[in-house]
Amino acid sequence: MKPFLVLQLRPEIEAADEEYAAILRRAKLDASNVQRMRLDQVNLPDDLDLSALSGVIVGGGPGCVSDPPETKDPTEARIEAQILRLMPRIIAQGVPFLGCCYGIGILGRHLDAPVSKDAYGEAIGPITCQRRPESAGDPLLEGVPDRFTALVGHKEALDALPQGATHLLEGAQCPIQMLRYGARAYATQFHPEADGASFALRIRVYRDKGYFHPDEADALTSLCADVQTEISGRILENFTRHFASD
Repeated sequence: MKPFLVLQLRPEIEAADEEYAAILRRAKLDASNVQRMRLDQVNLPDDLDLSALSGVIVGGGPGCVSDPPETKDPTEARIEAQILRLMPRIIAQGVPFLGCCYGIGILGRHLDAPVSKDAYGEAIGPITCQRRPESAGDPLLEGVPDRFTALVGHKEALDALPQGATHLLEGAQCPIQMLRYGARAYATQFHPEADGASFALRIRVYRDKGYFHPDEADALTSLCADVQTEISGRILENFTRHFASD
């Protein structure tokens, strides 16, 4: 099987390592099936051979594509610039793509959709995702019920669907929870890789990043602790199973 490329956008080592392990677990992959790149540590090679990959998975991170350039942390700005430079090739070549949380902002920005902090940010915690009629028959939602629970926590979101995209899942506070562009590019606003333990670590690591008041950390950790997210994780497993190639 050709490997899947996991691109990580988190500069924080502990959070990046946990996210990588969570992606492998939920995607039913092991390290032999994966190329891992932490974009805070390495630069994407100009000659990256996308044809040698089964697909690309992009994780979350503390950056926001909607922040003014002059306010962005230099490392986060470099990470964002690298993945945005790669997106035209991914889309043009039809490389399977799954962006998780930050990844929906990356895909939206590439497709010229509005991304902002104006309306649809969500506090850390569980939400209910609802399948839309357009999701019928989508391979990434095989075995996924009409309603299920997922974990979120984000300051920015898509204000509107990118032109030509298909809206697959919606939420009450943030309408666009999952979309597909073409037949091979997907993104979720929630974290399909994450469970309560994932969020406990991220709450600790990002307690001063503006997602919540630091005094709320313990309450948010308790809120997420017992949330069952196996169904949302099935999207990652379906992605790797559907697009795995020899």
